[in-house]
Order: sequence, then structure tokens, then C-alpha cells
Amino acid sequence: MSGTTFAHVSDVHLPFEPMLSPLQRLSKRQLSAWSWQRRRALHRSEILDALVRDLRAQAVDHILITGDLTNFSLPGEFRQAAAWLAALAPAQRISVVPGNHDALVRVPPAAGLDLWEPWTRNGHTWPFVHRVEGVSLIGLNSALPTAPLLARGRLGRAQLARLADLLAAEQASGQTRIVMLHHPPAADAIGWRKALADREDLCAVLRRHGAELVLHGHARDARLDAVAGPHGAIPCLCVPSSSALPNPSDQGAMWHRLSLRDGAADGAPSVHVEVRRWSVEGQAFVADGGFALALPRAGHFGSGENRNDL
Repeated sequence: MSGTTFAHVSDVHLPFEPMLSPLQRLSKRQLSAWSWQRRRALHRSEILDALVRDLRAQAVDHILITGDLTNFSLPGEFRQAAAWLAALAPAQRISVVPGNHDALVRVPPAAGLDLWEPWTRNGHTWPFVHRVEGVSLIGLNSALPTAPLLARGRLGRAQLARLADLLAAEQASGQTRIVMLHHPPAADAIGWRKALADREDLCAVLRRHGAELVLHGHARDARLDAVAGPHGAIPCLCVPSSSALPNPSDQGAMWHRLSLRDGAADGAPSVHVEVRRWSVEGQAFVADGGFALALPRAGHFGSGENRNDL
């Protein structure tokens, strides 16, 4: 695992001009289309192009995307996102979980998330686990259709039960466990209208089985929170939209370059977080500081198997 690098990207909201049918207008998509009239000037194609260039220039080993590739959950958007992902990097180097905009309304799987199977590789089962050089990427699907004006998420009992089993199994194998989802797990990270409905149930699983790091989006600002684990606090990192101009609602486009290191004498791994921020003046992503995190020490952490089943 030492030296393995990950890019954390979120909420790219790929620009897409909706052509809604009369039936589609009688749904939450119409509200999103009205919102897009205000926000289309913020999610810029030139920022997305610069993001792709910067991800390639920084030579990360794996790209983690925590949802909201689309805006309206239209079939054409899922196809557009699949094409964007295919051009970004080889599929085995990308892991994707959906966000609330990717489940704005119910979409037949064949026209929606099935198109992202190369980047979820989940066989229609959530959460997935992708193993990369001693790291287990565990991807949760917190996205579900909700009533108008709500952007809440939910995992459900089946997903949480499978998560508990995966966390225990990956720990026993000596893997460093990174949990990915769209909605924040930490209390007060976001308002009730946009929160994870079963956040407390997720935190109970993490408190019992642990994880080394949680990554999410959805909050529009960069955040470092924590939830309780069995061997110390589990850091929860959020990036804002990776495609938005700075504005009163968004901190501005950003992504995190995560460099993982094996444990020292106490067995605890660590991660260095480099902030890559969109510079309006330079019209490019630039380094904007960083910080190091000591990750919680798993009970059976070790070198583990050097597995990669991508």
C-alpha cells in the first residue's frame, strides 16, 4: 500500500441540456431543470476539461468518484457519463458510487446505473468492494428517489448488513478499508433536507466494525469530520463539487490527492491529503496546501495480501 495514490472527485454534474417530455415535466426533473437554468453557468466544461488534465498530470493510481455525475437522471445523461468515464482512465482504475442527482426519479437499471457497471463492478449488489494494493474500496449506494425539495439518502438494512460483513472480512485480510458514499455520515455535516436518513445505523456499523477512512461528497464545501470507530475516530473527508465556479453555494472546484502509507511501529496507516483547487486566475487546478492524517489502527492490521481483483 505504501505510496498508493487516490484521487477523490465528487459532484461533477456533467453539463447536459434537458429536453423533457410532458410526462418527465410532471416529476422532480422539472424542478431540477429550473435549478439548472441558474446553475448551468457555474458547472463549467472548461473546468471539467482542466480536471481531466490535472488528474492525468498528477499520475494517481485510482480515481474515486462519490456521486452526482448527472443532473436530471435522464438516460442520455447516464450514457454521457459512461462516455466521460471511459475517456478519463481505464475502467479498472476508477470506482464510482451514485449521488442523489443520479437517482432523482426511478430509472430502469438498463437505462441508468447498469451503464456504469464497468466502474462499479458490483454485479447489481451494493456495497461493492474493489481491492487495490492492500486497500479495500467499499462503495455504498445512498441514492434513492425522494419527494420534491428533498435530497435525502438511505442505505437500508440489506446494504448495512453486507457492509458489516465486508468490513469484518477485509479487516481480517489485513486490508486498509476506505468507505465511499455520497451522503455525509457525520452528524450536522448537512441539513436534514439533504441528510442520510439512516446515518445513525451506518455509524453503528462503523463503530462496531471500524474503517480507516470515509469519503463523501454532497456537502458543497470541503470538510473534515469524524465518526466513532472501535479503535479511535474514523476521519470523514468531503470534497465540494469538482466542476463548479466559486459561488455563494459552492466553495469552488476542488479534488483531493490522497497518498497512503503503511503503518509505522504501532501498525496505524496514514494518509497525506493534497488539496488541488481550481484557480480562476490561472484557469487551471493548482496545489492549495494539504495535511496529514493518522488513520485509526485496525485490530488486525498488517501487511495483508497484495490483492487486486479489479
